[in-house]
Amino acid sequence: MANNLYKTRKQYTMTVDTKLFDTLNELSRQTRIPKSKLVDEALELLFEKHQIEILVQNEE
Repeated sequence: MANNLYKTRKQYTMTVDTKLFDTLNELSRQTRIPKSKLVDEALELLFEKHQIEILVQNEE
């Protein structure tokens, strides 16, 4: 049942610079946008900058 919650999401653990993390938390607090959505947006912009096409998820 828990797998159904993450059909289009993946959990991933990583470390980031403390200043970036604190800034992300503050932006999330101010905008009331979840951090996961802000990180999605940041990754999309990064891929666009490097001209990398976002992979399409295979449906099983």
